[in-house]
Amino acid sequence: MIAEVISIGDELTSGQRLDTNSQWLSERLGELGVRVLYHTTVADDLAANVAVFRAAVDRADVVVASGGLGPTADDLTRDVLAEVAGRELVLDESSLEHIRQLFARHKRDMPERNRAQAYFPAGSRIIPNPNGTAPGIWMDVARASGGACHVFALPGVPAELFEMFRQSVAPAVRTLSPEVRVIQHRRIKCFGAGESHVEQMLPDLIRRGREPSVGITVHAATITLRITAAGATSAECAVAMEPTAATIRQCLGSLVYGEEDDELEDAVVRLLAQSGRTLATVEMATAGTLAQWLSRAASGEHHYLGGQVIHSPATLVQLLGPAMDLVSQFGPASKEVVAAMAASYRRQTDADFVLAVGPFPIEAAHDPQQPFHFALATAEGVTVKASSQLGHNSIWVPRAAKAALNLLRLTLLGEI
Repeated sequence: MIAEVISIGDELTSGQRLDTNSQWLSERLGELGVRVLYHTTVADDLAANVAVFRAAVDRADVVVASGGLGPTADDLTRDVLAEVAGRELVLDESSLEHIRQLFARHKRDMPERNRAQAYFPAGSRIIPNPNGTAPGIWMDVARASGGACHVFALPGVPAELFEMFRQSVAPAVRTLSPEVRVIQHRRIKCFGAGESHVEQMLPDLIRRGREPSVGITVHAATITLRITAAGATSAECAVAMEPTAATIRQCLGSLVYGEEDDELEDAVVRLLAQSGRTLATVEMATAGTLAQWLSRAASGEHHYLGGQVIHSPATLVQLLGPAMDLVSQFGPASKEVVAAMAASYRRQTDADFVLAVGPFPIEAAHDPQQPFHFALATAEGVTVKASSQLGHNSIWVPRAAKAALNLLRLTLLGEI
C-alpha cells in the first residue's frame, strides 16, 4: 500500500509554524509497512482542500490528514470530505455529548460553534479523541478508477493526533493489508568526501529499484546513506540491510564515522573515552562551535576539558605569548599562527590533544579558494591542515568544525 499525508492550515503554508505531524505520521506508517509517496500541505481554503483530497484519493491507498477539525469557520475538513465523497454531513449525538462533557468537566458552557465538531460525512466512522473536542473521521472514498481509498482525518494538535493514531488508525491500517509488513531505515554517516565522490565509491548501490534501496543526502558537509528495507518483522529488515551496510563500510572505509543520530563529535568522544585521553579546543573561525558540540557529546564525561574562543587580536597575542610575533610576520590566518595556537593552548591546559581553528582569511569573502588552517597538537608535535571554503558561506563554520574533528578522529584511529 502507498499513502499520502496531508497537513492543513494557513499557519503551515505561510511558514509561521513548522509541520512536524507529517514527519511523525510518515515514520509511523512506515512501521506499518505503508510507503508514503506524497506529502501535501494546503491552506484553510475550501476549493484548494477539495482539489488536494480528490488528487490524494485517486493516487493513494491510504490518506492520513491532520488539521481542520476544530470548531471555527476556517476548520473545513468535515465539509471537504463530505464534498469529495458526495455525502451529507450528519450529527452524531454521542460525539456531541462527549464534547459537552469535556466542557462540563472544566465547568464551562459549550459554545454553540463546537456543535460543528459533532458532524460527520454520512457513512463515515468516528475516531475517538479522549483528550480533545475534535473527533477524527475514518471513511472509505470511492475512486474514479475503481476501488476505494481509506481516509483518516485527525486533529492537528500533536498530543491528540499521536494517541488517536496509535489507538485507532494504526490498528485499522493493519487490517487493510493482508500481509503485515514493516519498513525499516538505517542511516550511515560519513565525512571527508563530496556527495558525488561517495556515490562513485559505491558501485550499483544507489541505483533505482534496488532492494534494499540506498539513498544519499548531504547536510552541513555530512553525507548520510539511508538504507531502506521492507519485511515481515523489524528483525527481518535488519538482516536484509546488513550486507548493504557491510558493503558501504568496506567501500568507504574511514569516511564512515557512525550511524543513526551520531555526529562527528560523538565519534571523537567515544574514541577519547576508549583511549583514556583528553581534548581541549581553541577557536577563531568556528566561534565556539567545537566547544558547544563537544560539551554536548561529552555530557557526564571528563575527556573534553573545555575550550577558548578568541574574538580579538589582543586575546590571540595573549594566548601566543612568546610566539606573538608570528601574527605580524605571517598573518593571523597563517598555518604558523594556527600551529602556535594549538601548541600554546596545549601547554596551558595539559590536554593530550588540542584542536585549534584559525580565522577565515579576509580574502575568503571574495575568493573561497583561499584556505583556512586548523591544527592538532599532541605530545609528538603539531599537525596543520588547510581547507578551502567552497560552497555557500552558511556552511563554512560547520564544515570547518567538522574538518577539525575529523583530523582528530583519524589520528585516534591511526589513519594519520
